[in-house]
Amino acid sequence: MNGEERTQTDGKTGEGVTEIDTGCLNLDKKVRQWLKWDQNETTRQEIHTLVQQKDVEELRKRLENRLTFGTAGLRAPMGAGYSRMNDLTIIQSTQGFLRYLESCFDTLKEKGVVIGYDHRINSKRFAHLAACICLHAGVPVYLFSQIVPTPFVAFGVLKYKCAGGIMITPSHNPRGDNGYKVYWDNGSQIIPPHDTGIASCIDANLEPWTTSWDTSIVTTSPLCQDPFNAVHTDYYQAIQKHCRHRSLNENSAVTFTYTAMHGVGTQFAEEAFRVFGLKPFVPVKEQVEPDPYFPTVKFPNPEEGKSALNLSIETANRHGSSVILANDPDADRCAVAEKQPDGQWKVFTGNETGALFGWWALHTYREQFGQDIDLSDVYMIASTVSSKILHSIAKMEGFKFEETLTGFKWMGNKTVSLHKDSKKVLFAFEEAIGFMYGTQVLDKDGISAAVVMAEMATYLATINRTLTQQLNQIYQTYGYHCSENSYYLCYQPDTITAMFDRMRRMENGSYPSQIGPYKIIGIRDLTTGYDNTQPQNKAILPCSASSQMITFTFDNGCVATLRTSGTEPKIKYYTEICASPSKTDYEAICRELHDVVDKIVQELLQPTVNNLVARPN
Repeated sequence: MNGEERTQTDGKTGEGVTEIDTGCLNLDKKVRQWLKWDQNETTRQEIHTLVQQKDVEELRKRLENRLTFGTAGLRAPMGAGYSRMNDLTIIQSTQGFLRYLESCFDTLKEKGVVIGYDHRINSKRFAHLAACICLHAGVPVYLFSQIVPTPFVAFGVLKYKCAGGIMITPSHNPRGDNGYKVYWDNGSQIIPPHDTGIASCIDANLEPWTTSWDTSIVTTSPLCQDPFNAVHTDYYQAIQKHCRHRSLNENSAVTFTYTAMHGVGTQFAEEAFRVFGLKPFVPVKEQVEPDPYFPTVKFPNPEEGKSALNLSIETANRHGSSVILANDPDADRCAVAEKQPDGQWKVFTGNETGALFGWWALHTYREQFGQDIDLSDVYMIASTVSSKILHSIAKMEGFKFEETLTGFKWMGNKTVSLHKDSKKVLFAFEEAIGFMYGTQVLDKDGISAAVVMAEMATYLATINRTLTQQLNQIYQTYGYHCSENSYYLCYQPDTITAMFDRMRRMENGSYPSQIGPYKIIGIRDLTTGYDNTQPQNKAILPCSASSQMITFTFDNGCVATLRTSGTEPKIKYYTEICASPSKTDYEAICRELHDVVDKIVQELLQPTVNNLVARPN
């Protein structure tokens, strides 16, 4: 009888479950294996219920495919099964991570690991499971005693010179998700080959060890320390070096509104404002407390723009605020909005905010060391899908610019390599509102970004200039950089693969030579390693066959990148036209870019043909 569970057990050893019959021997084996290994009664019951309901399709989804560990770690909905975030998959992942660390560090039992967690459902539980596995192996654990922003874990790895770090968070994913983010000993997120090495060790250590469920050791082991107070103190001391105008801050004429988006950020942003000498911000009361259910937002991601900032705008209008600062739930991203003369609000894109930070980093560096300071060893960094505005500023001002693959794991590790060569990195950013201001944290940091932006706005107000006006000044000096980025949702991996394969052979078996009336002069495919702008048509940036990413350069100066997301079912596109300073008709530049985007969407993505779901308004 398909889907029938003839004998059921409440035990935790798997005894009595041999009569499960789903109609598939392999699936039966998976069910019995899960019930043998899982000791969480809630998730065990989920599997029992699915068997009783004869829901074979859902059992296949839950048990036949495992979560894939990558450079972003793990991120998925919570629930029972190997494809979900739960106690068992946390145990398996940590057992594998521990074995990999043991293979890389002879001094692991001296170095230890840092473990933090956010406010999501089960985050503290998952952190304690991860900690107990390390502690039972004799590895010291710096386990935060309370919720922290993700940057605190990255900072803690460097502070304590640990072998690695674990942060339990799904960042800005929906409320039912959770995640497992990993840092290496350099304080940055892992990059290849560590991801595949960890994944292999996970696969070799799937069965829970006898002590892996015993979390009591977290409260009894002398190897477990709470780093919260020390990290808190040292972090705020470290970011204070970016406070250049304390006297202006103390008398700031700007009123700021802040939202934590129901996440962890409020108390940490408050302290940042305090140490910079800024008066307290106006909090969005409905979103000030950590709440894993996110009752006021459909998507807890300030990157979504005004749709996520409605309450912030209402609060700011009531209190006469002119600037809104918004962190995502784990406070590693920061969105910025400013009230315009007509009463409307401008939500800055990540590229626009990156331009402001880049200008400010250079401005304050010269304030500190002199206008004529040699910039030949000074660097700024951006990901390849982000605006090229830093490159444009670098060419005119004399500092160096580096481009990396998408994600702060690449920018953090690039910073590490530059430091080894005695170079100075001022700033790095990605268009998805991720900013690394300074190098006290080698990852995006929404707390330091928020307070540095507040000081920038305060300074500009003293010279009768707004953030919007300063952005326009940047573009007038270095050239207008008009960008248009968005995404489509696609829940069918085969459709995504077919779509990108079609792009590679859509014109006589090769890439297209033009899109609409716009001629293509350069193609870089970081999935296959092809780049016709480089010698032997070989790409310089690292390539990966496991993800899709193609960049088209057009003869009108437009650069467009299409890529898949590593953590969400999205096909993202990033486009930009970089105009010379002599081109001053910004609206015309943007209209041309919009037309290019329209042609790309219709001819390459084909939303109707591929049943793609447009980004929600």
